[in-house]
Amino acid sequence: MNVLEAIASRRSVRAFLDKPVDRETLTRILEKAQRAPSGGNTQPWHGIVLTGAPMQRLFDRIAREFPKGRAAHAPEYHIYPPELDGPYEARRRGVGEDMYGALEIAREDKAQRLAWFANNFRAFGAPVLMLVHTPRYMGPPQWSDIGMWLQTIMLLLREEGLDSCAQEAWAVYSPQIREVVDIPEDHTFFCGLAVGYRDPDAPVNRFPVARAPLEESLRWEGW
Repeated sequence: MNVLEAIASRRSVRAFLDKPVDRETLTRILEKAQRAPSGGNTQPWHGIVLTGAPMQRLFDRIAREFPKGRAAHAPEYHIYPPELDGPYEARRRGVGEDMYGALEIAREDKAQRLAWFANNFRAFGAPVLMLVHTPRYMGPPQWSDIGMWLQTIMLLLREEGLDSCAQEAWAVYSPQIREVVDIPEDHTFFCGLAVGYRDPDAPVNRFPVARAPLEESLRWEGW
């Protein structure tokens, strides 16, 4: 698979097959991903790779919190800016409606939508979940570096026939995650990355995800 094919076939997969992922394969991918760019070669990323019983303990802990709703949420950063609006908010809402449309869950069916949302905290059935964190003093440039590292991992996963879903949703349960997983207190918990083999027949993995035309985000000068 070349880079273009990996980019074109990567998507946020939200239904995985019950198929284990080999540790040697993941190690090879993560070692390659260490070549991701970072300012000053700081490499500010840290990850904890869970599977099996440790991952299930995390799922069970969050399952006790989920019924409490937003009262249990305590993210360490704003997942979306509070002032998000315009085309950015429209895109965010649009992909959500497209996803629920593929699942045939109506807007007014709040209970069913909430039940589906709970799948986030089972990593959508993926056999592997990586939790990502970084020292608290790291700033936006280093968080950008972490994004490039994650994208590198996600493309390398595609090369190996694997898929992923980057999940900032986990950030709302940062305190509870820390009860189960040893994340340093002087680090910010960022996100999860679900890893596994996609279910090719699941409608949630098949709906088209719109992208803005180039002219909405790019301006050419001197050409």
